[in-house]
Amino acid sequence: MAKRVQLVLTQDVRKLGRSGDLVEVAPGYARNYLIPKSMATFATPGILKQVERRRELERQRQLELKQQAQEQKAALEKAGTFNIAKQAGEKEAIFGTVTTQDVADVIQQTTGIEVDRRGITIPDIGILGTYEAEIKLHSEVTATVNIQVVAS
Repeated sequence: MAKRVQLVLTQDVRKLGRSGDLVEVAPGYARNYLIPKSMATFATPGILKQVERRRELERQRQLELKQQAQEQKAALEKAGTFNIAKQAGEKEAIFGTVTTQDVADVIQQTTGIEVDRRGITIPDIGILGTYEAEIKLHSEVTATVNIQVVAS
């Protein structure tokens, strides 16, 4: 059986690894596919140092993003309840529904914090009242805010 070759991936390769990963593959796979298509390079000490430096920079960037998300969470939870005005009919039933875009807009207008509507989770809102919405600001940071639906 042939000896395996160590490579550093320069781009994501399905079922093998992500860019910057150190992988061991068969020499034929490396020589005939990965290296000619510039998907990988041989693992030399200099390249391993570059990969480690890039990983450290990425880790620092992720820490900064998480810190910003923590600050946004504190600001959102300190802001209190957000009011959304909707037309209401009999028995406090609202016409239409409250969407995640409505929640994102009211947060933008009230606090100035821009929130991605795809990260907002709200229950089905059909009547006037107070509801809780979860806002995912980062993969590890989630804020909970109160939404009050009032008649316009």
